[in-house]
Amino acid sequence: MDRLTPNNHPFATKSRMKRTNFTRTTLLPLALLVYLAVLAWWARGRLYSGEYLYYFGVIGGSLVIIGLLYLVLRRRDKLRQRWQRDEEQYGTYSGVEKQPIDTDNETN
Repeated sequence: MDRLTPNNHPFATKSRMKRTNFTRTTLLPLALLVYLAVLAWWARGRLYSGEYLYYFGVIGGSLVIIGLLYLVLRRRDKLRQRWQRDEEQYGTYSGVEKQPIDTDNETN
């Protein structure tokens, strides 16, 4: 019998086999959420002193900005993946087109 690995284990499922790929798209907003939670706990004195609008306004505004950042990073990542897929499919410029323009030999 073949040696059991995570890929051919009889009780392994696709969901358990799927590895989570944490990219910058996920890690940066997640780190900012942790930072926001720590700051919210640290600034709870403002909440206890009755400044509800300020406390929840800052937290709400920060959550909106973090959410927008996540959406922008995700869109940028998808565009980058599409660009790389198109480059693999159609190729890149030839070596001649990649050469820098020589401005010393221009004639006017």
